[in-house]
Amino acid sequence: MAFYQLNKKQFLPATKDEVWDFISNPGNLGLITPDYMGFNITSVDLPEKMYPGMIITYTVKPLLGIKMKWVTEITHIEEKRYFVDEQRDGPYSMWHHQHIIEPAENGVMMRDIVSYKPPMGFLGAIANSLVIRRQLEDIFNYREKVLEKRFR
Repeated sequence: MAFYQLNKKQFLPATKDEVWDFISNPGNLGLITPDYMGFNITSVDLPEKMYPGMIITYTVKPLLGIKMKWVTEITHIEEKRYFVDEQRDGPYSMWHHQHIIEPAENGVMMRDIVSYKPPMGFLGAIANSLVIRRQLEDIFNYREKVLEKRFR
């Protein structure tokens, strides 16, 4: 089964506190996700801050507009440094996403490391080369533009 990794970096001219407060609030996930993904949080009464063990449920339309459930768990947090979300149920065979914030001159460097396995073995590998990888790149490019506007 194929395993892939997407690495992204983005400089933000903001304080660590400002960036952390935004990205660690699960209510902001929809703001940084393109509309075509049909992203909708279905968890009820989410707090404004993530915590280890937190389960977040969503619906998404990752492929051909087909609505799917996605369940992630926040597995690790080091306040104002990083958090990790892992898929518990959803479109991937495996999903592990590290969100890292590091000090940088005049702001912070935000890094994302997404490790994932598409479903369906070799068919998933083909889908990754044709669709999945490009779609993930598009999602992160969208997020980069949203965050640039927010923190300029």
